[in-house]
Amino acid sequence: MEHENAVKEALNALYHHPDDTVRVQADRWLQNFQGTLDAWQASYSLPDLTWIFLGSIVADNLLHDSSSNLETLIFCSQTLRSKVQRDFEELPPGAFQKLRQSLTVLPFQAIVTLLKKFHKGPPKVRTQISIAVAALAVHVPAADWGDGGIVSWLRDEMNMHPEYVPGFLELLTVLPEETFNYKIAARPDRRRQFENELTSQMEAALSILTACLNIIELKEQVLEAFASWLRLRHGIPGAVLACHPLVHSALSSLNCDPLSDASVNVISELIHHTASPSSGGISAQTPLIQVIVPQILSLKAHLRDSSKDEEDVKAIGRLFADVGDSYVELIATGSDESMVIVHALLEVTAHPEFDIASMTFNFWHSLQLTLTKRDSYISLGSEASIEAERNRRQHVFRPAYENLVSLVGFRVQYPEDYQDLSYEDLKEFKQTRYAVADVLTDAASILGGDTTLKILYMKLLEANAQPGNGFQEWRPAEAILFCIWAISNYVSVVEAEVMPQVMALLQNLPQQAQLLQTACLLVGAYSKWLNAAPASVSILPSIIRILMSGMGASEDCAAAAALAFRHICDDCRKNLCGYFEDLFTIYCMAINGGSGYKVSAEDSLNLVEALGMVVTELPLDQARSALEKLCLLAASPLEEAAKEDLDKKHARELTVHIDRFAFLFRYVNHPEAVAAEINKHWAIFRVIFDARPWDMRTMEALCRACKYAVRTSRRYIINTIGEMLAKIQFHYQQHHQPCFLYLSSEVIKIFGSDPSCADYLKNLIETLFAHTTCLMTSIKEVTARPDIADDCFLLASRCLRYCPHLFIPSHIFSPIVDCAIIGMTVQHREACHSILTFLSDIFDLEKSVNEEQFKRIRDNVIIPRGATITRILISSLAGALPSSRLDTVTYALLALTRTYGLQAVGWAKATVSLIPRTAVTETESAKFLQGLSDAAYGADVNSLIGHAEELSDVCRRNRTVQELVQAALKPLELNLVAPVS
Repeated sequence: MEHENAVKEALNALYHHPDDTVRVQADRWLQNFQGTLDAWQASYSLPDLTWIFLGSIVADNLLHDSSSNLETLIFCSQTLRSKVQRDFEELPPGAFQKLRQSLTVLPFQAIVTLLKKFHKGPPKVRTQISIAVAALAVHVPAADWGDGGIVSWLRDEMNMHPEYVPGFLELLTVLPEETFNYKIAARPDRRRQFENELTSQMEAALSILTACLNIIELKEQVLEAFASWLRLRHGIPGAVLACHPLVHSALSSLNCDPLSDASVNVISELIHHTASPSSGGISAQTPLIQVIVPQILSLKAHLRDSSKDEEDVKAIGRLFADVGDSYVELIATGSDESMVIVHALLEVTAHPEFDIASMTFNFWHSLQLTLTKRDSYISLGSEASIEAERNRRQHVFRPAYENLVSLVGFRVQYPEDYQDLSYEDLKEFKQTRYAVADVLTDAASILGGDTTLKILYMKLLEANAQPGNGFQEWRPAEAILFCIWAISNYVSVVEAEVMPQVMALLQNLPQQAQLLQTACLLVGAYSKWLNAAPASVSILPSIIRILMSGMGASEDCAAAAALAFRHICDDCRKNLCGYFEDLFTIYCMAINGGSGYKVSAEDSLNLVEALGMVVTELPLDQARSALEKLCLLAASPLEEAAKEDLDKKHARELTVHIDRFAFLFRYVNHPEAVAAEINKHWAIFRVIFDARPWDMRTMEALCRACKYAVRTSRRYIINTIGEMLAKIQFHYQQHHQPCFLYLSSEVIKIFGSDPSCADYLKNLIETLFAHTTCLMTSIKEVTARPDIADDCFLLASRCLRYCPHLFIPSHIFSPIVDCAIIGMTVQHREACHSILTFLSDIFDLEKSVNEEQFKRIRDNVIIPRGATITRILISSLAGALPSSRLDTVTYALLALTRTYGLQAVGWAKATVSLIPRTAVTETESAKFLQGLSDAAYGADVNSLIGHAEELSDVCRRNRTVQELVQAALKPLELNLVAPVS
């Protein structure tokens, strides 16, 4: 009684107390209660049983208490459901059978009693109790329910207690749904058995549902249950379903007004069922398809019926979309029957409501892929036959895709009240535009970009030809320009009929921000066409003027203009070489805010990149001069800042200029010129290194600039590299900036095999790694510095690849391996991936290095630690790391096993033997170890992946098991073997 009152008080506080703090405390208390013994242990007097299978005596009493309100009932039913799902294994062996045999008020009987009590609702409570019984069925083999399993048990209960049929129908509905509910802590083998049990009981389930059809008020519920069972995709012959009373009931309900949701769900599942390989595929299901599709096609008129409820129209659209998606390969043959479906789908696409029209978008994409991919025609044999059939089919579907272009274009038009749109509405509108853009690219794949462009251009002329328009009503024109932008990758660079006229039209557009922004995007998208155009040199100045207008219109428009500027300078760089001074002037105005330009610091980097590409095309002498001017523009503000107190500067005041250096060093492909500039400006770089080594943002920007200077200049930067490395080593020991490590990675990649740099690099490696191993002596310290761990082990992997002769024989190799072992279970995704990849690279050393001395050193380090590494890897599979890391962990284990063979399998056996048999059975352990043994002999990697996934599922099936396994393996408490000297 004390617990019952506490639960009621907590629920009352959660839902009704005015104080947020009290509500949070109540929520926390209720969550804790659900996980405690009080929520599970009952006090029924039954010999030999201390744990009784009822979610809780508290939950049970409250569910039976007539004074319990809805909130209490929902909470208690959820408690019951969650305990059955997660903690069934807390029952002692054989408890379920004893409870089933009892005639007193025991857990099984009590749950059935609850199911009967709430057979008329409340619906949420009834559903939770039904899910609890379904979860029980997942755990308990069919034999324990009596002959025929739970479905036969249900049939008997419904025959004995017809008044409780609604509650039992809900249970029959959720049963197949729980097959794939991984919240239920069932072992993988048991889950597969349950699916097979339900599949074998399909006929009995459908027989129950057919009998219930006679109860008119239960028809919707019966059809929902039927839809649920169809999701099992059991191969019921199409001829059987075609004449089945449940199917005919669902089809007849399609003519109801309003439309029956349950019947729509059934027909949708039937469509998916007919296309499922497990059901024999379309050929085996032809009788059913011939019954379903004509009934759906008969609904086409409702799409144009304005009096029809929108939800009904949406349901009809869904059925048409399902037909298209499921039978796309059949439709792609272009038969007369399939074209009837295509025309119906075009009507759905034409519906004014985007939510309805967009249901067909996936079909148009799938059809396009089917029509264009070669695999669709491979059975035809010869290339001539394949090409002939492909052309025939594409010719058949051309009118449909031409129609499609006209149908979707208007949907990207800005609404009249676009300025009043909320952030969320504007976001949704942009998503709509991109969805339409994808459909247009599908159309262009079939029609060809040039043909699609002509269709859109005619729409553009129509928009401009409206009385009194002349582009003053900008929204229709902007929509068409957006569509033309969308298909840019499909329009030929030699198209000479439409694009010259489009480019001419752009020069006469009104200065409206959204229109100008789309014009700038279009110009950038057609940069390759501009480069190939016969009149390219004469067109480019007018195009640049459009972009200059865009830079002054708005921030969004300026961003689009800067991006277009980059594309044009990339593709038209040779034609722009003679205009460098003009481009440089534009750049200066943009970064200084002259002429009202609104280019942000971030977008200005597109302009830097653009000029860098043009400089690359200049002869070396001219490139030196041009790069010098650009670098001076970036260096001057930094030098001015250095005259003041750099410590007091905001990082952004420095990084905006350093980033411009980085982009110049990255995109100007003149190694000598870049080396000259980094040497010239190294003084200011040195000052910033020394003044702000504590500032992560500034150091990251500076290291990024140095990285690109090293990457581009390569050997030409040799005079500066020594001092650069000295700065890295000194400041890393003081300030531990991860960026010093990734700059070192670039240096190792470029100079790792250079004998003249060996002394520098050996000192660099030993200094950085020695300091890092001192920083990370426990998993807690690795967790506190994930960025350092990430970059450290990326660097270590690069050392293995580019300078193994410096790294592997060094005294730091063994400590860095120990550091990796310490950090294997770090939860940070990137750090964990880098550590595991480094260890895999060591195990796979033969792939990159084939010198016996290195392999001997590797083995001397790894073999004494092999058992520890294996144990941590298996612990990671079993729950020490998130399941999303499974592939990376499995590969590391595979690499270890393939290198050390049966020795590694022995390490794994020793680890698995530590796991309690209540968590992992002998059979489950043996399967995993066999997969590992097979991998040691070179078996397919997929076999080990499957066994690793199964072991992971078993060990993670609920929190109790996961904690039990981790407590046995103790991955965070392992004592490392003393480093090998």
